[in-house]
Amino acid sequence: MHSATHDTIAAVWRIESAHIVAAVARMLRDIGQAEEVAQDALVAALEHWPRDGLPDKPGAWLMTTAKHRALDLLRRHKVQGEVMAQVGLDLEAQEALVEPDISEGIDARRADTIGDDMLRLIFTACHPVLVPEQRAALTLKLIAGLSTHEIARAFLVSEATLAQRIVRAKRTLSEAKVPYELPRGAALGERLASVLEVVYLVFNEGYTATAGEDWMRPALVEEALRLGRMLAALAPAEPEVLGLQALMELQASRMAARTDARGRPVLLLDQNRAQWDHLLIRRGLDALARADALCAQHGETLGPYALQAAIAACHARAHEAAQTDWARIAALYEALAQTTPSPVIELNRAVAVAMAYGPAAGLAILDTLRDEKALQAYQWLPSVRGDLLHKLGRHAEARAEFERAAALTQNQRERELLLARAQASAAD
Repeated sequence: MHSATHDTIAAVWRIESAHIVAAVARMLRDIGQAEEVAQDALVAALEHWPRDGLPDKPGAWLMTTAKHRALDLLRRHKVQGEVMAQVGLDLEAQEALVEPDISEGIDARRADTIGDDMLRLIFTACHPVLVPEQRAALTLKLIAGLSTHEIARAFLVSEATLAQRIVRAKRTLSEAKVPYELPRGAALGERLASVLEVVYLVFNEGYTATAGEDWMRPALVEEALRLGRMLAALAPAEPEVLGLQALMELQASRMAARTDARGRPVLLLDQNRAQWDHLLIRRGLDALARADALCAQHGETLGPYALQAAIAACHARAHEAAQTDWARIAALYEALAQTTPSPVIELNRAVAVAMAYGPAAGLAILDTLRDEKALQAYQWLPSVRGDLLHKLGRHAEARAEFERAAALTQNQRERELLLARAQASAAD
C-alpha cells in the first residue's frame, strides 16, 4: 500500500469514525454491530483506495459504504420490518438517506441530524445499565476513535482490563436492548454526569495527546468543544454543563500558543498570550458567569467543572504570567480537592501552592503523593517534582526526576521536552 494513501485513510478515519458509527447505530439500533459495520467500511477503503485512487469526498465515501453494508445486514437477517417500525421509516426511506452522501457530501441541511446522532451515541454509551468505567471507555472508543492502548493510559489501567470493559459494555447494551435515543426529563439528569466526564476525557486527549508524535490532536478538541456546546444547548439550566463548556473554551483558547514553530511544547508560563484566542476566552468567561449565576440563584456552590473553569479563568484574565493570581488558584484547587478528592487534583494543587508560596511548600504536598498507586505510571508527578527540585537548586535530583518522567511518557514531543529539561538541570 502506498504510505501516503494509508496516512490519508488513517486521518480520515480518525475524523469520521464517530460520525459513521453514530449514523449506522441509528439504523441498526445496536452500537456493537454499528462499530463492526463501520470497520467493514474502513477495510473496504483499505482495499479500494490504493488501487482506485482517493475519492473526492473520502468521509462521504466511508459513510455511504457503511450505510449500504448496514442495509445489507438488515436484509440478510430479515429484520428490516421490526427495525423500521422502531425508526419510523421504511427501507426505501433509509436508502434515500444513503445515496446523497457521495454526490453531495454532508451539507448544512443534514448537520443537525449528524449532531443528534452523536449525542444519541454518547447518551446510549453512557446508559445507567453500564458501570461508570464501562461508559467512559466505550464512549472514548466510539466518539474519540482512541485505541485501547490510549484509553488504558488515560485510565491508568492495563490494556487487557480496558478491552474487557469495552467488550462487556457493548454486550450489555445489546442484551438490555437499550434504546438509541436522547433522554428527556429526569433520565437526562441521571446520565449527564457520565456524559460530561467522557466529553472532557475526549477534550483532554486532544489537548495533550497520550501518545504519538504530536503534542495535541486538534480534531478531538474541536469535537469535544462542539459536543460541549450542544450539551449546553440541550441543558442550559445545568451549571456543570456550562462549567464544562467554560473550562474547555478557556483551555482551548491557548492552543495556538502551546507549540512553537517546530511543533515543540511551550509551557503555560512561557506562552505568548497575544496568541490566545480571545473569542474562545469570551465564550468561556460568559459560560462561567452563567454557571455562577445559576449556582447563586439556587444557593449552591460551584461544581468540579465550574471550579476548574474558574481556575482557567484566572489564567485567561492575566495578560502576563506574572499577573496570575496563584493564591486564588491554590484556594480553588483546595475547594476542588474537597469536592472531588483525587491524587491528580492534589498534584495540580501542589503546583499552584508552589507558585503562590514557594517551591518548598509545593514539594511538601508532592512528597505525600509519591506512594500513590494511581500515579506510579503518571509522568506528571516526576515532571512537576523535577521542576520544583530544580527551583530549589537540587539539580541532580531534578535531572533524575525529569529522566524518569521522560521514560514514562509515550508522547514524543513531551519526551523531548522532558529530556531537554533534564539536560538543563545537569548543566546547572
